[in-house]
Amino acid sequence: MKISLIQMNSQPDRRANLRQAQALMLKAVKEEVPDLIVLPEHFDWSGGTAAEKLAAADYMPGGAAYRMAQEFACRHGLWLHAGSMLERVPGEERIYNTTVVFDPEGKEAGRYRKIHLFDIVAPDGKAYRESATVAPGHDLLVYDACGLRIGAAICYDLRFSRLFDQLAENKVDLVILPAAFTMQTGKDHWEVLCRARAIEFQVYFAACGQWGGYLAAGGETRQCFGNSLVCDPWGQVIARASDGMGIATARLDSQRIHDVRRLIPMARHRQQFPAAASRACPAETAGLAAQHLAVDHAACDGLCSTCRSKKGLPASF
Repeated sequence: MKISLIQMNSQPDRRANLRQAQALMLKAVKEEVPDLIVLPEHFDWSGGTAAEKLAAADYMPGGAAYRMAQEFACRHGLWLHAGSMLERVPGEERIYNTTVVFDPEGKEAGRYRKIHLFDIVAPDGKAYRESATVAPGHDLLVYDACGLRIGAAICYDLRFSRLFDQLAENKVDLVILPAAFTMQTGKDHWEVLCRARAIEFQVYFAACGQWGGYLAAGGETRQCFGNSLVCDPWGQVIARASDGMGIATARLDSQRIHDVRRLIPMARHRQQFPAAASRACPAETAGLAAQHLAVDHAACDGLCSTCRSKKGLPASF
């Protein structure tokens, strides 16, 4: 399967963003002839104030971004993993950050709502509060296309391995992650996390990012890292977008997946662990209550920090 990632520079301007997306996708179709195209997170709207973001959200099916992506997939007879869009739901105050997948006939093949929301303060002091306007999703998305089983994630999800462990349980071959990673975090964490997910779950990993500055609330400009890339199941980067708006294309080979999994049979070796139980260690002094994990539910062996302290021993070995 041939996959093309579309690296954009979206702004709080839906019309301009959709023109940009269409132009880059057309370029990919003409130059690369992909079977599947991926758009980045927030391809339809990026930045602006909280009120503008809420007002920009559309109902699905419907809305300009949804219709554009649907019509493009149908017109060109390809799969389109439509990054993420702002989804409005009747009766709910907050919106969703939602991936929609279209098949080559333009039919909706699946929908994924971002689960992990980006509420952090970056190293430069800038605060990000996605949950102020966005509600978290709860369900995973796995679909089949072009002979591969594909799992969906979005941006901040990248940091949470349990999500990818569940996708691996569903036997995915490829994970697609639209993103808008910040420059601050991306320069240190983006590639290492993408390669780690490819290696630990022995999948192709396609991460499609936003690049460059966008206008945020209060007229502030914030920067996205870009560096859209595709990793193979061995963790090698086999395609990468350069700085700027553009395209990264790679050919995915199912035999490569089989070879890596045969060489290191991690699925066969992966273990399930029992829940760890907490035990309070007896202590003579009131208020001293050390707790330690006992997977086998055994009693304290006298070597926890509280007991060692009671015996006048150092707290650690």
